[in-house]
Amino acid sequence: MAAWFAILQAATLVVVLAVLYRPLGDYMARIYTSTKDLRVERGFYRLIGVDPRSEQTWPSYLRGVLLFSLVGVLLVYLLQRAQTILPYSLGFPAVPEGLSFNTAASFVSNTNWQSYSPDVTLGYAVQMAGLAVQNFVSAAVGIAIALTLIRAFASRNSGTIGNFWVDLTRGTLRLLLPLSAVGAVILITGGVIQNFNGFTEITTLTGGTQSIPGGPTASQEVIKLLGTNGGGFFNANSSHPFENPTAWTNLFQTVLMLAIPFSLPRTFGQIVGNRKQGYAILAAMASIFVISLTALTLLESAGAGTAPLAAGGAMEGKEARFGIAGSTLFGTTSTLTSTGAVNSMHDSYTSLGGMMPMLNMMLGEVAPGGVGSGIYGMLILAVITVFLAGLLVGRTPEYLGKRIGTREITLASLYILVVPTIVLAGTALSFAIPAIRADVLGTSIWNPGLHGVSEVLYAFTSAANNNGSAFAGLTANTPWFNTALGVAMLLGRFIPIVFVLALAGALAKQDSIPATAGTLPTHRPQFVGLLVGVTIVITALTYFPVLALGPLAEGLQ
Repeated sequence: MAAWFAILQAATLVVVLAVLYRPLGDYMARIYTSTKDLRVERGFYRLIGVDPRSEQTWPSYLRGVLLFSLVGVLLVYLLQRAQTILPYSLGFPAVPEGLSFNTAASFVSNTNWQSYSPDVTLGYAVQMAGLAVQNFVSAAVGIAIALTLIRAFASRNSGTIGNFWVDLTRGTLRLLLPLSAVGAVILITGGVIQNFNGFTEITTLTGGTQSIPGGPTASQEVIKLLGTNGGGFFNANSSHPFENPTAWTNLFQTVLMLAIPFSLPRTFGQIVGNRKQGYAILAAMASIFVISLTALTLLESAGAGTAPLAAGGAMEGKEARFGIAGSTLFGTTSTLTSTGAVNSMHDSYTSLGGMMPMLNMMLGEVAPGGVGSGIYGMLILAVITVFLAGLLVGRTPEYLGKRIGTREITLASLYILVVPTIVLAGTALSFAIPAIRADVLGTSIWNPGLHGVSEVLYAFTSAANNNGSAFAGLTANTPWFNTALGVAMLLGRFIPIVFVLALAGALAKQDSIPATAGTLPTHRPQFVGLLVGVTIVITALTYFPVLALGPLAEGLQ
């Protein structure tokens, strides 16, 4: 019965995403290629003094991204520190400085890591004006960065890659807001709460009292998923019945996470004028997704021990409403899309099962990845794949008519190296510096030994890859983790963006090279297989040694 449910659930997901692929992908292509501005957009451009018809070079585009993000960090930080004087604060005190910095860095970087219990820490004003707003604009920034790289492949001798303020505005107003409005209504219909009731004291059946929280949950829930942000209105995240009441809302939330990332390859194919290239990228993303989902579901279904055998699988940390199949599908989706939302506790997975969400993030979250970040990450890997294939078979390294030379491969390589460096450095420093190690072992890690190593490695992997999910067994609200993870989130978000924009600028300056007999076809199954192989091999070579110290060692004990 469980197997049939898993198959039916996966088949339903595939059908829905297939139906959305073409119309949503084409709509996004029209959004970012249209020469017409909406009236509200024109008013906004006049307000900030931007000419929507002007194009930017990559340094100018980067300055816009960094300035906008810096202002976002400051605003979210100040909202938390001023919480006591804001309306709907629910009587909560100001958020401490270290935690305010960590949270501001988290939501601006599209990570949504939460070192606190949201429903007992933040009032509605901070949740809506701070966190929900960043859920929209940080997602729009990610899509904007992806469009610069896509335009660069489509452009000829331009040197410009678009206008950041136009891309940001259109992504927010034309894409994310309308879809979120529809999605929120569907979630409310499914039982997700949306109110300003605060806390309601009730008397339980046993005569005790319990405080039931309320809040504008559906409106924040939909954009946290649609924008692959993550986080949650409640501490239990998407395992909370107020956020995710039923099996069908669980599947709908999975669709929300995958809809835009899996449709962006269609947008890519439309803009570069070759839909087959979009299908090739989509095939590579889908292949990795299916492999990961199958592995995690089998590992959790075959959990060793008497209790898992009696329950039909490893049910520890999982909601009975969703079962193993609903939990592994949601977990695979959230860690492959940089969403970070959870409907089960990854810390309670089997040892090797818990390694799979970690591996999903280590792959760079490119299958299909976050909104924007997934497609530009996969295109970077495609550039590296073309270069390596050219070396192996003696063909010209070029992709979509653009020559992949020293500058291009250097920028692509630096992009690949940044996040693993942050992850490994953060994990190493947590155990290498005596004073920090004592605090980590004495305060943060509740499960010492190999599992404790896995928890710290997972935390830095999640932060640097801008995922935001947690193993849920690590106390991260400490001075070290608030600072180190906050820095990791900012560096993991914006340093790769620098290299993506620089690569886009370099490609945009090139003219198109006509295909010859020596050009490697990049729309065939052979290239898809190479791309998947390169993605997996890069991860294996980079992370295998540290995985052997944590989840692999624990699983083989």
